[in-house]
Amino acid sequence: MYLQLFNLVDFPFQLTPDTDYLYLSNSHARAAAYMDYSVWNQEGFVVITGEVGVGKTLLVHKLLSELTSNVVVAKVFQTQLNEVEFLQAMLVEYGLNPFNAKKVELMDMLNTFLINCYGESKQAVLLVDDAQNLDFKVLEEIRMLSNLEIKNEKILHIILVGQPELARTLEQPELEQLMQRVRLRFHISPLTRAEAKDYILHRLRIAGSGGREIFEEDTFDIIHKYSGGLPRLINTLCDTALTCAFADDNTSVTKEIVSTAISELQWQPYSERKAQLQKQRKEAHKSGIVTGDVSQLSSLLESNTRALAQIGNKFENLDGLVSPLSMIARQLSSIEKLLTALAEKQGITVNSQTVANQNPRATAPKGSSPTSGNDKNKSRIA
Repeated sequence: MYLQLFNLVDFPFQLTPDTDYLYLSNSHARAAAYMDYSVWNQEGFVVITGEVGVGKTLLVHKLLSELTSNVVVAKVFQTQLNEVEFLQAMLVEYGLNPFNAKKVELMDMLNTFLINCYGESKQAVLLVDDAQNLDFKVLEEIRMLSNLEIKNEKILHIILVGQPELARTLEQPELEQLMQRVRLRFHISPLTRAEAKDYILHRLRIAGSGGREIFEEDTFDIIHKYSGGLPRLINTLCDTALTCAFADDNTSVTKEIVSTAISELQWQPYSERKAQLQKQRKEAHKSGIVTGDVSQLSSLLESNTRALAQIGNKFENLDGLVSPLSMIARQLSSIEKLLTALAEKQGITVNSQTVANQNPRATAPKGSSPTSGNDKNKSRIA
C-alpha cells in the first residue's frame, strides 16, 4: 500500500511482535533486565505486569531469542487451564508426553525431568504469559513448583507476565505464601511523550525511512494523547494515519491526517477510555466476588447435603437395632421373672429395697446415721 509512497522497505507499525523493531524505554529496559536476571542468575520467581498493549509479549520474545542451548523453557501462553491441564502444558513444552497421566504421575514426570536437567547443568524455566487468567488452584500449584530445589538451589525458574489484574490477584490473602516467594516484581509503564516520539522514529528507521521526516512534529502530541503511550495503540494509529495519507496522496503525515485517522478509528482520548476501562474492571471484579461467593455457598450446600445424608444413614442403622434391642429387653424380663419365682421357692422375698438394704450407708438420708445390726436387735427385744 503506502510502502512505495513513503519509500519504505517494510511496514513499520505491524501489530505482531517482532524483536527487530524492539524499542526499550527506561521501563521496558528494566523489565527486560529483571527477566534476564531471573534466568542467568538462577533467581526463583519474577512477576512482570503491564497494561494491555504495553509490549510485554515482545519482551518475552526477546528473552526467548537470546537463550542458549543449556536453558530449557516451558512457554505457556494459553492460561485458562485447570491445574492438571497446566502441568500437561508444561510437560508438552519440555518435550514429554503427559496425556492420559494422573496428577501424581504428572508430578513424578516433572520432578524426574527437572532433576535430570540439574544433573546435566541445564536450567529449566517456566514462562507464563497472560498469567492474569490463572486461577487460584493453578497459582498454588506454581507455588509448590517454586519450592523445588537441590542443595539449596532452585531447579525451576519461574517468570509470570500479565496484565495489572495479575498483581491484584497475587495480593489476595489466600496467595500470601506465593507472594513471599516472588524475588522480583515490576510494572511496565506506558511510554512518555518523548519516548513515544522516539519509538515512532525508531520503527520508521528500521523500516527504511533513512531519517526522513514522515510524521510532522505537531503530530506526536495528539498521537500520545489518544494512544496513552501504549505501543500497540501507537502502532494502530500510526498505521491508520499512513494509510489515510496514502489515500490522499500525501507524502507526509500531518496533524489533520492523524485527526482523520482518529475519527475513522472512533477513538476517544486514552485517559477517558482508561477511566471507562477501570470502571468495567471494578464491575467485573465485583461480579467475580459475587460469583465466587455463590460458588462457595453452592460448595457448602453440597457439603452439608452429603453430611446430612451420612447422618440419615446412621439413623437408618439405628432403626435396624430397634428390633434386636426389643428382643433382648423381653428376654431380660423373662429372666427376671424366672429368678423371682426361684427366689420365692427358697423362701426369699425379693423387692426393690433388697439391694439398698445391703448397703445402708448408700441409702441413709443426709444428716442421719445408719442403724447398726445391734440396734435392730435391741429394737426387737424391746
